[in-house]
Amino acid sequence: MNTAALLESLQEDLASIAAGARLSMVQVRSGRDGAGTGTIVASDGQIVTNAHVARHGRLQVVLQDGRRVDATLEAVEPLLDLALLTVRVPGLPAIPLGSSGQLRSGELVLSLGHPWGVEGGATLGVVIGVGADLPENPQPWRELVAVSLHLRPGHSGGPPIDTRGRLLGINTMMAGPQVGLAVPVDAVDRFLRATIPRDLAR
Repeated sequence: MNTAALLESLQEDLASIAAGARLSMVQVRSGRDGAGTGTIVASDGQIVTNAHVARHGRLQVVLQDGRRVDATLEAVEPLLDLALLTVRVPGLPAIPLGSSGQLRSGELVLSLGHPWGVEGGATLGVVIGVGADLPENPQPWRELVAVSLHLRPGHSGGPPIDTRGRLLGINTMMAGPQVGLAVPVDAVDRFLRATIPRDLAR
């Protein structure tokens, strides 16, 4: 297979992976102007987003089919910048959880969200590193995943995923012009299990 064919195949695969992950994304509306992304982690209505996305006023989420529903804030972990929301909608498509413990520098990552109001926008990068001692980490007391991509307003709370469509973390902040940071999925999983100990999608 020549280079052009390989690139075309890769492009098709990445687009398909992103399309699948978008099914597990919601828009989070907080107060009058607040907006971000949420990631469905359990089919019974558990949604993870950033604490800074969910901290203002009435919470609603917009599902992929356009339905706007009220959400309840179940738990917040400020040090991780994580929040758990629930909605009373059964049968939601939950994203499968990956593992951040085995992530290696150079692995491909697709990061999704609603940047600048663009629904389901995707950006591609590679893992720079994982850990609390990353030079890119502005908050060294937190373990974060650093990825070589540009997160924009609206990416917060969205899913970075691997090439199998599995969740690698939750987008949280920028640390430079081309460095995005995410809470690693292993930390997200611990937060969820401590909050509501249920079997999550894997």
